[in-house]
Amino acid sequence: MTVALTGHRDLPPDFDKNALYDSLEALIREGYDFFCCGMARGFDLEALSCLVDLKGRYHVRVEACIPYRGQENGFPPEERKKYRALAEWCEKTVLSETYFQGCLLVRNRYMVDKSDLVFAYCTRETGGTAFTVNYARSRGVAVKIWP
Repeated sequence: MTVALTGHRDLPPDFDKNALYDSLEALIREGYDFFCCGMARGFDLEALSCLVDLKGRYHVRVEACIPYRGQENGFPPEERKKYRALAEWCEKTVLSETYFQGCLLVRNRYMVDKSDLVFAYCTRETGGTAFTVNYARSRGVAVKIWP
């Protein structure tokens, strides 16, 4: 069973990565074994970091759903390094060779369309994460809002 991960780029100071880890482990125990990660800063990379650790204990696969080649080039240096290290643990799908307006939405639809569940950190009713949650609901894909 497949999970699409989506969430905000900006995380609050009290963001609880341990709780995120526990929630992802619970999904694995429920039978979810394939995770699609959009590779955005913030929630996506935090979730991926947890999943890389969990791969050492469970048989799970992770697909890095890269909206365009070089996505990480605009990230701050530390996050770019983290992105590249985490991507090494993933199967990779690059959806476009270049950036274009709307490529992030294409990536989000791609992940939802192949998933049984969208696991979202969504605290606002606008933006890409909210769009992805609403798109999933319109397609009949289950959504779990975290926390």
